[in-house]
Amino acid sequence: MVAPPPAATPTEAPTAPPSDQPTGSPSAGPSADPVAAAAVTALQGALGAEHAAVYGYGVVGARLPEDQQRTDARTAYAAHEARRDAWQRLIGSLGATPAAAAAGYQLPFAVTDAAGATKLAAHLETRLTTVYADLVAAVPGPQRGAAADALRDGALRAHRWGAADPAFPGIPEPLPTPTATIP
Repeated sequence: MVAPPPAATPTEAPTAPPSDQPTGSPSAGPSADPVAAAAVTALQGALGAEHAAVYGYGVVGARLPEDQQRTDARTAYAAHEARRDAWQRLIGSLGATPAAAAAGYQLPFAVTDAAGATKLAAHLETRLTTVYADLVAAVPGPQRGAAADALRDGALRAHRWGAADPAFPGIPEPLPTPTATIP
């Protein structure tokens, strides 16, 4: 990824929030519970990432030939729509208004052929693992299982699309620590 959420930065208004922040109100309603507010904010971020993934898979599918890869892209597209819808319902059940999708998204690179589409799909899924690792850390126990499932699903799809397999998907690799030498 080049910094935007799963493939994209909203292109709507010049005052759009940073790409890793949810669009829409993260408000948890009248409650001032900081844990609930943090969970809703993280859920809004996941919802925004799924909105961008759905958009991105539209681009992916348009650039793939009618073969197994396009079938895989359609399956991923449907999975992201279902996950997006589930987050919308959950956010609504917590008393917040689910963020709407942007009118369009800026892709992290040009996608002009099947190779670019495959690279974008790997990029989308890799970015989602980061979003979902953050979500696992932010939500309370009842929602943590769904967030962990989303993280696992994203990591598996990223692998299928050819992304590198990190030791802990969604968590950046630590920088190497210099080794001390004893004279």
